[in-house]
Amino acid sequence: MKCFEKLVRNYVIACLPEGLDTFQFAYKTKRSTEDAVAIALHAVLAHLEQRGGYARLLFLDFSSAFNTILPQRLMSKLEDLGLHLSLCGWILDFLSDRPQRVRLGPYTSSMLKTNTGTPQGCVLSPLLYILYTYDCVAAHPSNRVVKFADDTTVIGLISEREGETDYRDEVERLTEWCRANNLLINTRKTKELVVDFRRQKSNVQPLLIDGVCVERVTTFRFLGIELQEDLSWSVNTRGLVKKAQQRLYFLRILRKNHLPQKLLLAFYHCAIESVLTYGLCVWYGSCTTQDRMGLCRVVKAAKSIVGCPLSTLEQIYATRCHRKALDIVKDPSHPGHCLFELLPSGRRYRTMKTRTSHLKNSFFSRAISALNGKPGL
Repeated sequence: MKCFEKLVRNYVIACLPEGLDTFQFAYKTKRSTEDAVAIALHAVLAHLEQRGGYARLLFLDFSSAFNTILPQRLMSKLEDLGLHLSLCGWILDFLSDRPQRVRLGPYTSSMLKTNTGTPQGCVLSPLLYILYTYDCVAAHPSNRVVKFADDTTVIGLISEREGETDYRDEVERLTEWCRANNLLINTRKTKELVVDFRRQKSNVQPLLIDGVCVERVTTFRFLGIELQEDLSWSVNTRGLVKKAQQRLYFLRILRKNHLPQKLLLAFYHCAIESVLTYGLCVWYGSCTTQDRMGLCRVVKAAKSIVGCPLSTLEQIYATRCHRKALDIVKDPSHPGHCLFELLPSGRRYRTMKTRTSHLKNSFFSRAISALNGKPGL
């Protein structure tokens, strides 16, 4: 059955219009959480270049998002996207009257048929979900809605002159959209982070969703990366160093048991380097010297245990930054593609104008420098 589902999935993808839901980064070729965080951060940093502006980031949490899809509503959306009626009918039949049982030890419940949600572990489920939510987009140009599967973030770019009217209206519209599409916002787990670098900060009024006040936090784990309200990365790097140091213990145990160097190296790449480099393109360029020293100490310790040279984080960052930039340049549907503007010569890209070090050291600014071959990446 899974093989047939893969065939259906590939056919559905081939029928979809190009550039559909560009701010949905999940289940797409050469897109990752790193892309989603980079785009969200760039929107915030570019806005903060203007004096008197600040940003509010709302991290929505849905309760059992995949289990609340309404098949009939999904069908109407698939038809709007131009999928053939026979295919829509097959998907509707696939999602309707699914028998389910619950087994606990020797006990098995009676059969119950369900007509909402998508089957767990189904090949088609992720694709059907992102098609179900493709029309969840920002209504105002001063806002962004960044999605990675069911992780949805509303970014309000607020200026002194316009105020928060558009942002609050965006949240209200999104709440109404969720009601219409049977998606339940878990207000207890929904958090808000305010990025405000103004010298004279005004009192930011709390945000209410369905009468419940959304908790404002100073740090939030955004798609696996610790994001702080001052856009520093000390909490993120400390967490990575702590996790990597714990795994160094197992590397030492493996060496004591005389495992070959090749296996030690494989363990390092899989269990330690992968931790240290998660989302590297997003945060490494803005790290402080102290943060980088902590990361480098872990690599040096691993090098002495393994007994052979290891790539430095600086080298890995430069390589990944350049590769990611090339991928974005080749993908016109990527939201960051427009940031890579060729000069009339056709050989170099226009350097991003920056007023603050935050934007100057961000991924897109560094990526443009990497493609232009500038030193100091």
